[in-house]
Amino acid sequence: MVDNTGPRLPIPQLGTDPQSVRQRVEAMEKLLERMFVVPGINKPVGLDVILDLIPGIGDVAAAALGAYIVWEAKNLGMSKTQMTRMAGNVGVDFLLGLIPWVGAIPDFFFRSNTRNLKIIKRHLEKHHAGTATIDAPVSRRS
Repeated sequence: MVDNTGPRLPIPQLGTDPQSVRQRVEAMEKLLERMFVVPGINKPVGLDVILDLIPGIGDVAAAALGAYIVWEAKNLGMSKTQMTRMAGNVGVDFLLGLIPWVGAIPDFFFRSNTRNLKIIKRHLEKHHAGTATIDAPVSRRS
């Protein structure tokens, strides 16, 4: 018998509606920037910082994953100014990561994907208010 009472991870939908795009972008940002917390300093770290430890290839992979968030934003119909700012964030992150081994340190503090998520959320709140979610801690189920 399968026990389905445990916590479930939200699986982003594949639709093109703003709510589905928001779920995918939030999931990607969490993967890239907040996958786990470093003990002792209580600072979240994600795949973006880890990939920066691999010279060259890791930087390109992290930039490609960050570019996916920008591409999703384009599908929402965001302005060219917003898109340019988001692409700039990914570009700065890429350039900082090009410094071998040391590039992970500035990337630890300059979180381009989190910045881009904030830009997308502002756009969605203004143009697609129905996609807003309430962030609250999960309480015990009765």
